[in-house]
Amino acid sequence: MTTWPILRGPGATGWAPETVTADPYNAQTPSAALAEPVTPVGALFVRDHFGIPRTAARRWRLRLRGAVAEPFDIGYDELLTMERREFDVVMECAGNGRSQMSPRPPGLPWGQRAVGCAHFAGVPFQRLAAMARIDRAAAEIVFAGADSGTVHGHRAAFERSLPLAVALHPDTLLATHMNGEPLLPEHGAPVRLVVPGRYAVADVKWLVEARAVTEPFSGVFQAEEYVYRASRGTPDGPVTTVRVKSFITAPEPDSAVRRGHETLVRGRAWSGGGVPVRRVEVRAAYEDVDVDGVSGEDGSRDEGPSGEEVWHDAVLEPPSGPYAWSGWSYRWTPRRPGPYRLLARATDEHGDTQPPRAPWNAQGYGCNPVASVEVVVV
Repeated sequence: MTTWPILRGPGATGWAPETVTADPYNAQTPSAALAEPVTPVGALFVRDHFGIPRTAARRWRLRLRGAVAEPFDIGYDELLTMERREFDVVMECAGNGRSQMSPRPPGLPWGQRAVGCAHFAGVPFQRLAAMARIDRAAAEIVFAGADSGTVHGHRAAFERSLPLAVALHPDTLLATHMNGEPLLPEHGAPVRLVVPGRYAVADVKWLVEARAVTEPFSGVFQAEEYVYRASRGTPDGPVTTVRVKSFITAPEPDSAVRRGHETLVRGRAWSGGGVPVRRVEVRAAYEDVDVDGVSGEDGSRDEGPSGEEVWHDAVLEPPSGPYAWSGWSYRWTPRRPGPYRLLARATDEHGDTQPPRAPWNAQGYGCNPVASVEVVVV
């Protein structure tokens, strides 16, 4: 497969994604970029299974096939003439945080930074579906990318399906632009699918085909990969909606903060399916295990009357839209020196809250435990 080069090494920017695997290229968003409301294009994480296909915009065409009355193709220039929608979208890999699970499942050893929030613009797929006149018997739309390779000993294209209602939602986009510029090759150029509120496996890159089917799709990336299996508390099946989550952007891990001085704890929080985050709480857990004290489940000491072991509400900023993340902050003044673990947990409007530990499953998806950063008070 012919692939585009990726800017790495001395020629890369200070905010270039941090490489997880070189071939195929997979990289996570650098910590500094996650503090931004909108993640810079050159910093956003990259997930690639087979290599990045070279598809020039002038030669790109999308095929609409399957259970439709009027199958047709459409080119890039024609797509650009259609009315578009645009909004900020949190994009998170389903395996984000896998390395925190114990025992660690197989798969890319993502930390907690296979995520970002970008501004996408594109044409709602429902407009093309209306032109194709989808059969009433259709149950799903299968979206196929131009990339393919060997999986479990068999050749396979990257294909993923959506229930018809999700595919036809007005916010499911054939995206052509990201942060105001045409898509870059590593992010799916010329055209990718964007399905707000779902894990990024749904956002098929290098899109070349949409196929209406009357039976549930059982391709390898639908039924074998990107599925919950042997899950604790989650029914087995394909990963779908993003789980509620938060992370801490400041202070940085292993920072020294001053006793008796106010420290601003900051971060981001989001949930899936267009459900807003309604609350973020922060806790400062003192971790000196060499002195007497009552330890909680997480090994932290009871801080006593200072109140530092209590969960406190953070100030929550409104998101830029229904699919964006929210900034949050909490002003913390530590009263005693020593090691602390700062914790943050988000709760969304449906009442779902981040659990204390990562919910384990055999392939390591949907990891959303309470966020944690270790600091030292001096």
